[in-house]
Amino acid sequence: MFGSASWNLSRSVRALIAVGLAIIGALLVWAALARPSTPDAALAPAPNDQSALSTSPSARKPSPERPTAGADQTNLHDQTKGLVLPESEPVAVSIPRIGVQSRLVELGLNADGAMEVPQDPAVAGWYSPGPAPGALGPAVIAGHVTWNGAYAVFHRLGTMRRGDQVTVTRKDGKAAVFTVTRVARFSKSRFPTRAVYGQIDHAGLRLITCGGTYDFARHRYLDNVVVFARLEAVRGPRG
Repeated sequence: MFGSASWNLSRSVRALIAVGLAIIGALLVWAALARPSTPDAALAPAPNDQSALSTSPSARKPSPERPTAGADQTNLHDQTKGLVLPESEPVAVSIPRIGVQSRLVELGLNADGAMEVPQDPAVAGWYSPGPAPGALGPAVIAGHVTWNGAYAVFHRLGTMRRGDQVTVTRKDGKAAVFTVTRVARFSKSRFPTRAVYGQIDHAGLRLITCGGTYDFARHRYLDNVVVFARLEAVRGPRG
């Protein structure tokens, strides 16, 4: 009797352990595959130091967030390196190596000073207070990495490498072709504002998305992935 009871008890214990392990395994799988249930409202910090903001000449209206061109920018024009195009709004971005082909929406600033985020996870956005892609200065294009448990437009941005190409089609019919010079990941708490938005002596491009660990308590990723590129070629109509 005792042996039979012990065997039955042992089987029950083993069954409970098996159930417990199955639950733990399911939780671990869920944690590994989990994606945010809501989009990250803080896709990337916007420039909060106006002295760091690029002030390339623009036909767009000046605003409190967009300083007008001054003497510093005029001097910078004299030191410009490489190709530079006149201002023209971008309409689409193509990144062949990671399979991105997206129209571009215009992004501004939220009331709290953060950069707006695209409302469509399949679409990237251009930060319009900054330069247009191809013009002098650092143009910024941002997109989500995930959205409601699914991959979004820039989910593979972190896999890009130096030498990859990014093509931005503009309203003037020109296609600005950029070559990637650097891919980096930064903590949002230590976002390199000047490196991303600051004045440069060439036509640059920054592609931004979220990355790193997802903080479920704050509903946001802790890092940003930033791809740095510079204009290398122009296709399309002359003039």
